Amino acid sequence: GAWTGVEKQRLVPTSRLVSSLTGVAVQVNKAIVGANAFAHEAGIHQDGMLKNRATYEIMVPEDVGWEGTKLVLGKHSGRAGFRNALKDLGLKVPDDQIDTVYGRFLELADRKKSVTGADIAALVSDELAVTSSSLHLVRWNASIGSGGAATASVVIERDGVEFSGDAEGNGPVNALYGAIDAVVPSDNELTYYHVEAVTPGEDAQGQVHVRIKVDGEIYTGHGLATDIVEASARAYLAALSQFTEHRPDTVLMGSSTSRWS
Repeated sequence: GAWTGVEKQRLVPTSRLVSSLTGVAVQVNKAIVGANAFAHEAGIHQDGMLKNRATYEIMVPEDVGWEGTKLVLGKHSGRAGFRNALKDLGLKVPDDQIDTVYGRFLELADRKKSVTGADIAALVSDELAVTSSSLHLVRWNASIGSGGAATASVVIERDGVEFSGDAEGNGPVNALYGAIDAVVPSDNELTYYHVEAVTPGEDAQGQVHVRIKVDGEIYTGHGLATDIVEASARAYLAALSQFTEHRPDTVLMGSSTSRWS
């Protein structure tokens, strides 16, 4: 037989990386790398899986990079347990970023009953993307009541300087995007917006992928949080960060004070 040299264990992680960089979500029913690739909902499938796994799976999920349900961490796992999880997942985090990533893991563990390998992989990917961005979400607020427009406020940091913006909109995400636009002027067109859960369950992290167009140029962003509104803001800001890096002369318009001051 022929030898391809393909590292099968990197298929799923590579798919996630490409999805994060391009802003295009992986279809849930996509073979091998889709979220439902190894899901067996029908009763006859489940019965067959219990009797003989090979009946419906010609490969083991872990062999192509799926962590399965074996790796589960909690807030009491500790730093050593977290480092071991990174090693088991094949994830490499620079030494100068490990404390920040571990801090985000602890925050996530406080919000979720259990943190899976998929959670950790998504968290690491998001943190590395945030670190390379020129714009950072410091804090945000969005509210909406019955019969009225949503309002939002945001504080964004660039090069150590904070800028704030406020806006109203048709829903919290629309209002928050307006508040971000008040800080980062771009006159962009939002051409793609997609939300998906990292894992099943009501406490799952939400991933948001966005794509914006400015003067014919495409910029993509990815955001991760247990709150969909926050994930949406992070994704949009990531795309705008690409825009400002391409247009370094972009002047942020928000004030240096906010309603939190």
